[in-house]
Amino acid sequence: EILKSQAASLAKQYAGSITLGMGQFCTNPGILLAIDSPGLTEFLQCLGTEIAAVLPASMLHKGIHLAYLEKMQTALHESGVELVGSAAAAPGEMDALPVVAKVSGAVFLKNPVLQEEVFGPYSLMVVCKDPSELKTVWRSVKGQLTTTLMGTDKDFQNHADLMELAQDMAGRVLFNGVPTGVEVCPSMVHGGPFPATTDSRFTAVGIQSVKRWVRPVCYQNCPPEWLPKALQDTNPEGIWRLVNNEWKK
Repeated sequence: EILKSQAASLAKQYAGSITLGMGQFCTNPGILLAIDSPGLTEFLQCLGTEIAAVLPASMLHKGIHLAYLEKMQTALHESGVELVGSAAAAPGEMDALPVVAKVSGAVFLKNPVLQEEVFGPYSLMVVCKDPSELKTVWRSVKGQLTTTLMGTDKDFQNHADLMELAQDMAGRVLFNGVPTGVEVCPSMVHGGPFPATTDSRFTAVGIQSVKRWVRPVCYQNCPPEWLPKALQDTNPEGIWRLVNNEWKK
C-alpha cells in the first residue's frame, strides 16, 4: 500500500541512504525486497532517477574501490540482473559509481552470488511475485545487522508475521526508516544472527559498545586505598555503581 502514495519520497530516501558516504556504511541497504506491483514500478523509476543524479565520489582507499568495482560488475553480469539506474556523471579514478539493479525472486534464490555483500553504493531490488516468495527470499539471506519494514498501518496489520521474521533475520528492526544513521542510547545495538554477530554480548554501536574494547578486572579483598577511585567506598567521582546488586551513587 505504501508504494501507491509514497513511491517518489521513498525512492529519494533510499537513494540518499544507499549512497551516503559513497555506500561505505555497514548499514547500507544493499538488498531491497518488494512484491511486484505498479507502485513498485514507479518506485524503481524514481529510484533510478535519483541515483542518476548522485555525483560519484572517492572511496576510502584503493583496495575498497577495487573490491567494489569487481563485485558490482560481477553482480551486474549475472543472468537475470537488470540495471535500474546508475550515476550519470563519469566516475574519477578512485570514485565509486552508484548503481541500483533488480532481479526476480526466483533468480535470486538460485544464485548465491547475488546474496554476497557489495560494499559500496550498490543496491539490488529483489522483485517477488507474492508474499510467500518474499518471505522465502528473506529467509534465504544470511543474518543481517539491520532490516527495515516499510508500510502503512494497514500493511503492518495484514502482514503481522513479518515482524517475527524480521527479528529472526537482524539485530535492529526499523519501521519506515532507512538503516543509515543511529543514536547512541541504551536501546541501540549493532548486531544480528551469524555472520552479522559472532558474540551477541557485544555491539559496535550504543553505550554497550565499550565492552568490545575493555577487559574486566576483579579486586577481591583489596585495601581501600589501593582501589581505583571508581571502586572506592567513598565514591569520590560520584558515579553510578552496582553495589550489592543495587545501583547507587
